[in-house]
Amino acid sequence: IYQIRQKMNQKVDLSGQFLIIDSFPVPVCQPVRNYRVRIFRGSANIGYKATKKIYYYGFKVHAIVSDDGYVLDYAVTRASVHDAKETVELMKNTHPANRYLLGNEGYLGKRLHDRLKQTGYELWTPYRKNMAGTKKHDDRQLMAIRRTIESDFSL
Repeated sequence: IYQIRQKMNQKVDLSGQFLIIDSFPVPVCQPVRNYRVRIFRGSANIGYKATKKIYYYGFKVHAIVSDDGYVLDYAVTRASVHDAKETVELMKNTHPANRYLLGNEGYLGKRLHDRLKQTGYELWTPYRKNMAGTKKHDDRQLMAIRRTIESDFSL
């Protein structure tokens, strides 16, 4: 599958300026069963879904898409894996020509920004509302482009 995806990525026109990275949860049971569930024991675990403010048992899918919505690469991990931990690995597998990566607040962090900068990529994330310089930093056009991945996830 990895080799097929690499060949497909080489044939697709990725002349857009940005890549977009995000993740979404894949719960396998209702939250009330989080601690009793037996399915996928050892493979899945409990993670936190910040938008809904709930814990869930299952997996998390991390994906990189082009700015026109083409899925370049993805990885399925345990639910508790932080978004930033999977980012560098996805970028290594993708080998994009684009050098700008858009993420959400889950990708904030100096260590991740520095690691990606060393490999030649520039990561842009919106600041949290309580951070200094939020109004100057947050760009509505970049935030609108970043929403492309949300559309892909809903499809």
